[in-house]
Amino acid sequence: MNRNQSLIALFAVASLLAGCASNLGGDAYSRDEARREMRIEFATVDSVRTVQIEGTKTAVGSVAGAAIGGVAGSSIGGGGKSSTVGAVVGAVVGGVAGSAVEEVATRRQGIEITLKLDNGEYRAIVQQDEGENFQPGERVRLIKGSATRVAR
Repeated sequence: MNRNQSLIALFAVASLLAGCASNLGGDAYSRDEARREMRIEFATVDSVRTVQIEGTKTAVGSVAGAAIGGVAGSSIGGGGKSSTVGAVVGAVVGGVAGSAVEEVATRRQGIEITLKLDNGEYRAIVQQDEGENFQPGERVRLIKGSATRVAR
């Protein structure tokens, strides 16, 4: 596998990882949350700020990167020991790169919403930014199940 083929394979893996990323927005529910009772509280938006939600860090990126790096590294040299060393070095470098690609590919833009509950308490909820454009002073619902989300 030449270098261009390795890069294409790495970008293909990154695309797959991005497609597997879960949605952390206020409108997204997991399969387990369907048909379950949830508690609702009402609150007023105090402030909203943009945050970064870090990407996933699973073995998928590392393993895929190591496989691609190992194959690419084995093509270095004329065979024998140099190909073996190239494969090992390629696998290590590919594993580290694959892990980094996974984290970046699954990273999401989020919002931190600071809320004042009707009882006077303050809470902050972070969720994926889906363009809700919450405004200070706006009345919202806190929906509490296995996760807490802010919704209109």
